[in-house]
Amino acid sequence: MMKNFVILFFAFLTTGLVSAQANLLNAKTVDQIGVKSEQQLAADNDGPLPYGYVDDRDVMWSKVVWEFIDLNQKINLPYYFPIDTTNISTDRRSLFDTLIKGIKQGRIKEAYSDSFFTSRMTPEEINSRLVNVREENGYSDTYRIQSEDIGGYMIKGMWYFDKRQGELKYRLLAIAPMGKDVQTLGVQEIEDEELYELFWIFFPSARGVLHDAKVFNPQNASHPISFDHLLNARRFSSVIVREENIYGNRGIEDYVRGNSLFQLLEANKIKEDIRNKEMDMWNY
Repeated sequence: MMKNFVILFFAFLTTGLVSAQANLLNAKTVDQIGVKSEQQLAADNDGPLPYGYVDDRDVMWSKVVWEFIDLNQKINLPYYFPIDTTNISTDRRSLFDTLIKGIKQGRIKEAYSDSFFTSRMTPEEINSRLVNVREENGYSDTYRIQSEDIGGYMIKGMWYFDKRQGELKYRLLAIAPMGKDVQTLGVQEIEDEELYELFWIFFPSARGVLHDAKVFNPQNASHPISFDHLLNARRFSSVIVREENIYGNRGIEDYVRGNSLFQLLEANKIKEDIRNKEMDMWNY
């Protein structure tokens, strides 16, 4: 696993320049900023690193888990910012804005109401969860879920042991922004701090959009990192909230009730069991 992370890390360093910064040093006028030459366009004609084919017969063991990425944690802030886009270039957007833009442009079509992909959502259905027009005293006010209202992301992925490669691997399957209920926005009588799954995106279908969207690199602004790289390299802090199990895939909070510490300990236990699985495979 560490070998794969190292490869991805060096891939980050070779990522192309942000489009808005292209030609910045050579521009004679403002409208030339961000305009790439033919040579630059040819060099940047890349896509997300394709997944290798995995034969079902090569999967010796697997476990599907659901995790929550809390955007209040510092390591997860690249997925949250920027929330104010008025004084920033158009190439820098939050993960939520990137997903919404991809849906509106029709580049992301695999959106669902749940993590099991049983009911596909149309752009209109997604918009109904993000926008609420409320009539008050003859006036209409529009309330909209924005990046600042997103408190985290729920992700679904599979850990599996590839017997051909002889290592434990992870494949991200789906991601869902967790936001407030748009029906309660602006209602002073209701203080709803609960986060809800707004929609689920089948991750492999969104990799092209997430690859094109770059994240600011504080270590080197000339070499940004894409959301696709960040997520595939698991460069985030998360807590397991559910694993597939015999009890209908019930969540941890369903059987460890009312005690956040014990829920966290149970999540860490599941994580350790997964980590130990790779070592157990080599014990005969």
